Amino acid sequence: MKLLSYQYNNSINVGLLTPNGVISIESLRKYTDKELNGSLETLIEEKQFPIIKQIFEKNESSFGESDYLNYADLHILPPVSRPEKIICVGLNYLDHVSEGPDLDVPEEPVLFSKFNNALAADEEDIPKPLDGEQIDYECELVVIMGETAKDVSEEEALDYVFGYTIGNDLSVRDLQFRSGQWLLGKTPDKFAPIGPVVVTSDSINPNQLNISTKRNGRIVQQSNTDKMIFNCAKIISYISKYMTLKPGDLIFTGTPEGVILGYDETEQEWLDSGDEIQIAIEGVGTLTNRIS
Repeated sequence: MKLLSYQYNNSINVGLLTPNGVISIESLRKYTDKELNGSLETLIEEKQFPIIKQIFEKNESSFGESDYLNYADLHILPPVSRPEKIICVGLNYLDHVSEGPDLDVPEEPVLFSKFNNALAADEEDIPKPLDGEQIDYECELVVIMGETAKDVSEEEALDYVFGYTIGNDLSVRDLQFRSGQWLLGKTPDKFAPIGPVVVTSDSINPNQLNISTKRNGRIVQQSNTDKMIFNCAKIISYISKYMTLKPGDLIFTGTPEGVILGYDETEQEWLDSGDEIQIAIEGVGTLTNRIS
């Protein structure tokens, strides 16, 4: 199933995206005595999704046109807005490693972080930072944790996932490499757009998904998640050995080849105002943002 966070009539809600439109979680309350309203983070933390799924499937035939909202009428928000952690994996596709100068294939996941200020929604404009010119795109599958995970095995790691969404690990390369740490170039305001929906883990295989990026309508990245050096299960297991993953935490799982940084310096055309970036992941959807 697909869930989304949105604003409608000055109210923030969570909904199910269906072929007929969006059903708000709040509208399902009349079918149960359980409390269902709240953010997607609350839904995850309180393990409400099995109840929501059961209510929807049991009563779907009784819904009329008036019960559905038109997706186009909604102001889409980041699915998760206040994760405790945003953890990113660098150099996680072999062909992406080969794009960089003198980079070795990592023996362990390369981790860095972003902060909540970097989150942005589908169709939200991304402001250029005041200092830094070399803006780059990175299409990524994003894991949303559903359970507290500490020292979990690879075999059980995916059982701790709530779902998956799309992310753009936007980067300012001249800031990223200004010092020995990547942070400055990775977490400017709105430089981690995610969404538009979350696909629950029971309905998707994260290891075999086509993933691509279009810049102003032209394909610039195209790959499949089966080309990850470390798949989602390995990443989750690895991280959980060093820090406790919490419900709602986000993990950006790395980008394939085709980033601007990988071009010859004479061919690098960094993102600029007006550029549109569309990231598509099979079975999830398309995330669209523009540089303002």
